[in-house]
Amino acid sequence: MKARTRNFKKHEEPAHFWPSFTDIMTTIVLVLFFLVFIAYLQQVLTVSVWNQRLDEKKSELSALNDELKKAGDSLELKKLEISEKEDALRIMENEAERLKAEVEQGKRELAISMEKLLEQERIIANSNQELAELRAKLQNISVLRLNILKQVKASIEDEIGTSYTPDGEPLVSIDNNANLVINNSLLFAKKSSEISLEGQALLSRFAVAFEKILDDDNIREYIDSINIEGHADIDGSYQSNYSLSCERAYSVINTMMQKNPTLETKYGSFFAATGYSEFRPIDPGESEQSKTKNRRIQISITIKDTHVQKIIQEYLDETQQNIENP
Repeated sequence: MKARTRNFKKHEEPAHFWPSFTDIMTTIVLVLFFLVFIAYLQQVLTVSVWNQRLDEKKSELSALNDELKKAGDSLELKKLEISEKEDALRIMENEAERLKAEVEQGKRELAISMEKLLEQERIIANSNQELAELRAKLQNISVLRLNILKQVKASIEDEIGTSYTPDGEPLVSIDNNANLVINNSLLFAKKSSEISLEGQALLSRFAVAFEKILDDDNIREYIDSINIEGHADIDGSYQSNYSLSCERAYSVINTMMQKNPTLETKYGSFFAATGYSEFRPIDPGESEQSKTKNRRIQISITIKDTHVQKIIQEYLDETQQNIENP
């Protein structure tokens, strides 16, 4: 018998093309790893971009912070300027208020000043009127001197007429200072104090005229003195001319008193004689004509100071009374 040989053959299993579970998991892990790695790389790249952007933003923020700081500083400066302006404005407002108060005070003072000015104008107007009255009174005194001399001159001319020297100069005239001037050629010879016959006749009329004038109480009360002044020319020394001018003045007074003794008795105290040598010429020239003019007898009338003072005192008393009793 044949031995039976068992042929144990392995049964071949069919081929499997599906990976095992482990392989699958490994593959999945690898895939996930690559995915995670890719995601990581992407994330790294993304973070780098964002970091760059962040740096840019930080730079921009820093720049903005700098600008903001500058703006803040500028704002502080503006605030400081505004504060200073406000202080200056307050000062100006205070100054304006002060000036306004001063203007108001000035207006009040101006109104008071205007009232005082009007009052002063009234006072000045009254004073001007009073001064005009005083001036008129004083002018009357000044005119009185001239009127007296005019009366004397008219009285003389009534007797002798209006006479002139050979040079055409009047024998008797009234100068700008209200003095009666007698030309020397009628009274004296050159270098002489002896009065001529024509001069004695003229002085006789002067004596009568002065007596009539002094007989008037209203005129006489103003007169302090009647001055007979002798004047010489420049010929000779001043000492001799002084003696000559004085002697001529004395001769005129003495002749008038001799011709009219009543004048001496009644009014001799009013007359005075003075000599001025050549020092008060009426013509500064050196010609013979100028010398003739300067050789002269001059009669001036002095008004009493007491009378002038009386008029002024009356004015002052009246003014004081007006002040005390407005």
